[in-house]
Amino acid sequence: MDAAALRDLQAPLKQQYRDDPASACVSMHAEAAFAEPGVTCTVQTWAGPARAGLHTSTGGDGSDACSGDMLLQALLACAGVTMRSVATSMGVDIRSARLTARGEMDARGTLGVSKETPVGMGTITVDAELDTDADDATLAKLGQLTERYCVVARTLAQPPHLTVRRA
Repeated sequence: MDAAALRDLQAPLKQQYRDDPASACVSMHAEAAFAEPGVTCTVQTWAGPARAGLHTSTGGDGSDACSGDMLLQALLACAGVTMRSVATSMGVDIRSARLTARGEMDARGTLGVSKETPVGMGTITVDAELDTDADDATLAKLGQLTERYCVVARTLAQPPHLTVRRA
């Protein structure tokens, strides 16, 4: 897809959202369940069910997906799609890309070993190896715009209010 095709695809949506801002508000959802013995939870994904379990640092044996890794995977999915969209809009030809994400977590927080230790990842880094002829200034702008428009990155950077409740 080139920049003109992307503009043509998104133009009616942008106009609709300008004319009717409320129509731009969408609900996203996910579903999961647990019924099996053990400490696991099966999440329904576009590719089928994914069973998540404890990370090895919290007692898991490594046979199940780790929700922390899944969070990083969601970040890379969003950042990758956003980067491709932004690059397309900017006319930047990226022949191929490899994105990696790393997050640092201190397991003492989630295990309740230390009340002073935060629960969750403290630092997340996304690295993008790009096969492109774009110059450094263009790539810096691409990185800034990817951070700006990536829904998952923005959500992690400015967390929403979260409530876990009984339905």
